[in-house]
Amino acid sequence: MNTFLPVENGDTLKSLQGFFKTLLESKTVEALLLPMRTPAGTISPALVVDPSALASADPLAPIMTVNTATLAGKLSVKKPRPKVGVVLRSCEARALIELTKMQQANLADLVIISIDCAGTVSVPDYVSMNGAGVNLWQELFQQAAASPENPANNIRQACKICEQPVYSPRPETDISIQLFGYNIHQQIGVTLPDGLAGNLGFQAAEPSLERAGTVEKLVALRIAARDEEFAAIRLRLEDKQNGSTSGLQSVFAACIRCHNCMNVCPICYCKTCVFKSHIFDHEPDQYVKWAHAKGAFRMPSDTMLFHLTRLNHMVLSCVGCGTCTEACPSELPVGTVFRAIGQKVQETFEYMPGRSVEEQLPLITFKADEWTEVGE
Repeated sequence: MNTFLPVENGDTLKSLQGFFKTLLESKTVEALLLPMRTPAGTISPALVVDPSALASADPLAPIMTVNTATLAGKLSVKKPRPKVGVVLRSCEARALIELTKMQQANLADLVIISIDCAGTVSVPDYVSMNGAGVNLWQELFQQAAASPENPANNIRQACKICEQPVYSPRPETDISIQLFGYNIHQQIGVTLPDGLAGNLGFQAAEPSLERAGTVEKLVALRIAARDEEFAAIRLRLEDKQNGSTSGLQSVFAACIRCHNCMNVCPICYCKTCVFKSHIFDHEPDQYVKWAHAKGAFRMPSDTMLFHLTRLNHMVLSCVGCGTCTEACPSELPVGTVFRAIGQKVQETFEYMPGRSVEEQLPLITFKADEWTEVGE
């Protein structure tokens, strides 16, 4: 059902807090996993069971300290588990779908509450601007809705090239909070199952006539920015020197093997990871032998093997959340590399990560007529 939340006194956030409070009080869900303001002035996901605590909820804050799909997976993968509503941006919802396919999450007792995303900024930028009293969310939303051809300078690169700012909910199971196409100072669009809408006292309403056009324009501009960014990074990756491809090595030359990109990636879930083992702790004389063989040996070692292994493992399921780039102390374009390469791989398999939980992962699916173009 299409309906809407009225916004009183222009306070969009308070209206959303009231909606979430209704979900808890009606026992639609036992708990809510959503962004909350902290005393330190930043935002962190929290599991809320007390409706009064929702006064600190802030799902509009343009900051993503962690891809919440990883937390939703931990809450749902094992029994017993509560019925939890999880408030997610599009990239987070799509990551959760991928984790479900990998049996790292279970949607049976989760209610995905998707929310339109105008983009996010880095944690330091958010803390700085929020402390200065800037209504950053409203600023970014108005820019994305009214002037998407001029993206804000402080928006994260992953958001500037995100062609899925809204998430399409699974039929009859999810709640979608719609901001684009609405006057957010007067009302917020909501879609939810008919039965739930009836229980909560919502009446059917016509969806915004402006929504489709607003989203379409934003997506078109994001796709153009994405293609330009991908073309640039591919030129770097395909750079050839002395007859050999050295582009990938140059892009990751400053990598210090901190594993931050792996640790924050919602798709990297292995409990036992070869790169967290002693396999790559070589004997001292081995390093010297390699140095003698080449004249010089880069330290830390096995850097390229680390990134190539990660690419091989998860590039099909990369949803472009950009948390890897944000976590990199060397400011490497990790997310852009993975997305650019991932786009080619995903096109090959006609696969879109997070599109549907019913769409099986290509690398674990056998098709007898696959790859016939390369020979029998």
